[in-house]
Amino acid sequence: MELIIYLLIGAMAGFTAGLFGVGGGLIIVPILYIVFTQLHYDASVIMHLAVGTSLATIIVTSISSVSAHHKRGAVMWDVFRNLAPGLAFGSFIGAGIADYISGQGLQLLIGFFAIWVGYGMFNGASKRIDPSQHLPAKGMQMLAGGGIGIASAIFGIGGGSLTVPYLNRHGVVIQKAVATSAAGGLPIAIAGALGFMWFGANATVEVPHSIGYVHVYAFIGISVMSFITAKLGAKVAHKLSPAMLKRCFACLLTVVGSYFIYQGFSNYF
Repeated sequence: MELIIYLLIGAMAGFTAGLFGVGGGLIIVPILYIVFTQLHYDASVIMHLAVGTSLATIIVTSISSVSAHHKRGAVMWDVFRNLAPGLAFGSFIGAGIADYISGQGLQLLIGFFAIWVGYGMFNGASKRIDPSQHLPAKGMQMLAGGGIGIASAIFGIGGGSLTVPYLNRHGVVIQKAVATSAAGGLPIAIAGALGFMWFGANATVEVPHSIGYVHVYAFIGISVMSFITAKLGAKVAHKLSPAMLKRCFACLLTVVGSYFIYQGFSNYF
């Protein structure tokens, strides 16, 4: 039964990754939080385990998603090369920062962050791309990648909820922003997962079937299905209008954010 749940999570996460370029983490983290809670894992590490496992699965999801986007010529590889070093370094650092944050603190951070990004995306859904806007110089893109990497590791996401708005704000159409974000999810996921495994290995609480803060069984089950469904999500992304894609993306973020804020506060009271 546990494996079936992980496969279903993977199916939803993969489709979401291909559709929105978010790596699927915004789906994986809240559902894994529920599953691990039902399995009666130690409450102090459940959020860290959900975030670390989410990042590990995004490695597979990103490969599947970006290959589908690349076939449509939507990935801006020159931009990816500028962002990648910062994304990887920032993600590893972010994993170390997350290790010092409590589970409740992570819930509230993820919740408010998701709603903030969702609000910005929904507000800008009907705005036209300003052709005069251009991406900053290579060094500034690298710095932006570092910030995105740190936040993405803390929140257990592939970076899409930051990379997509960042590129979109600098004149990149939503489909190309989503595709490039999907590629950026790979260095984030690899460095972040390694970081959560490294820092989690020193944790005092032991969780069965896990390496550090990465749950092996969940990783395998989710990865298998997400690899398949990410391609389907990428196909759908290229059939929707940019405004519709932004609004759907914003709604997803708002639902996830509200859930974590509720959980975070309910654990305090």
